[in-house]
Amino acid sequence: MNKTEVASAVSLGAPDSAAIVEREAGLHQDLSSRQVAMIGLGSTIGTGLFLGSAISVKLAGPAVILSFAGAACIAVTMMWALAEMAAAHPAAGSFGLYAEMYLHPWAGFAIRLTYWLCMMVVVGSEVVAASIYCKFWFADTPSWVWIGLFSLVILCVNCASIGSLGTFEYWLSMIKVVTIVAFLILGTALLFGVGFPKVGFANYTAHGGFLPNGWKGVGLGVVLGLFSFFGIEVVGSTAGEAADPKVAVPKALRRTLIVLALFYVAGLALVVGIVPWKQIGLVESPFVRVFQTAGIPAASHVMNFVVLTAALSSAVANLYFAARLAFSLARGGYLPAALGRLSGRNMPVVAVLASAGGMAAALVLSQYFKDSLFVFMIGLSTFGALFAWLMTLLTHLAFRRFHHRQGRPYLQLGPPGPWASLTGLGGVFAVSVSTWWVPGFRITLLAGAPWLAFITVCYFVWRRAGSRKPNQGEGFDG
Repeated sequence: MNKTEVASAVSLGAPDSAAIVEREAGLHQDLSSRQVAMIGLGSTIGTGLFLGSAISVKLAGPAVILSFAGAACIAVTMMWALAEMAAAHPAAGSFGLYAEMYLHPWAGFAIRLTYWLCMMVVVGSEVVAASIYCKFWFADTPSWVWIGLFSLVILCVNCASIGSLGTFEYWLSMIKVVTIVAFLILGTALLFGVGFPKVGFANYTAHGGFLPNGWKGVGLGVVLGLFSFFGIEVVGSTAGEAADPKVAVPKALRRTLIVLALFYVAGLALVVGIVPWKQIGLVESPFVRVFQTAGIPAASHVMNFVVLTAALSSAVANLYFAARLAFSLARGGYLPAALGRLSGRNMPVVAVLASAGGMAAALVLSQYFKDSLFVFMIGLSTFGALFAWLMTLLTHLAFRRFHHRQGRPYLQLGPPGPWASLTGLGGVFAVSVSTWWVPGFRITLLAGAPWLAFITVCYFVWRRAGSRKPNQGEGFDG
């Protein structure tokens, strides 16, 4: 089935999953369910928890606990939506293909192109964060040295076989998972005085109270809280390379979200309980600060190593996701066909190289913006993620409506009816609006409308060109 036939199927309201599989064929399905779950954790547990959380603490104070709990509730609705659709249509294009099938071809184009660029920026922000962590040991080494070195390693990993990438990401993610569990145990011991001088609970209320900036601070903190859950979508993209996607992807999404909610909420509860929230800065990890405050310098070095591996792991997983989105766009005829070609190991190497633009930008911009670059980059990328979540939840509403009207069975994970996705939509929309009042994040809204207008023009130009080339989806090496 060619691109024109797929569009016809969409317009008739009859999604053709076989056509999707045919369009994106060629990727090896070698990822185990454990590797899929770890790739999801690798994508999400990075700067959002270890460095970006410091911004949330500044906004909400100790009530950052409520901010992250609220973000987790929104993320649950996204997880239900994506898991149900991924189980029905496992493909590397993930939510972009689902939007094309159930909403409109423009939606599929816009969501994939926007999130592809978003992932490029996120990868760059993770590399910038890694260079910040290295300053803990090498304060005089220029940031560009670390950014260049880490970028090279991340590229090499993503150009290897999918099995090698899955194994690398599995163990890199395992380091931070095990360490965070150890951190939770040690932090609890510090708080209650088990084997250490008791810190107690004074820091929750001693510096302006539990809500020093009121409920407005809590609401604004949700922006960074939700940012910390961005990346869970990568699990949906692994459906195209998972050995048993209909089982592995929903299970991995569910486990990933549960683990993330525990790590984020419990971890930050310990951070603001042990360290006065006003002493947490933006140029260091609040988790490292906990160990420094506890007088365990060796442990702070270990923790800094862990947050460094966390940033690199997140960069590897997000570059993987970005490359699959570029691959999907190319196979659909939206990007040059070269990005849809596979190497001898069935890896989209050209798409990986094209998706490394965020790291290149980080390398250049780090010379001009230095410490402010991290906040700027995650603010810019937030628009893409928020847009993707909004469109995915809208797609899920159409997905359920279609299956109910046609009487087709599907894997139901969330509660029946549209209310879960509608609630998630309301939460994501509220977070989108609130970015206007978060320092460094105003660019989220300022860039959003012009960008959507630009890619809409691009889409209609592509469609007009495509009308003269009906077989544009072909021309790739399968």
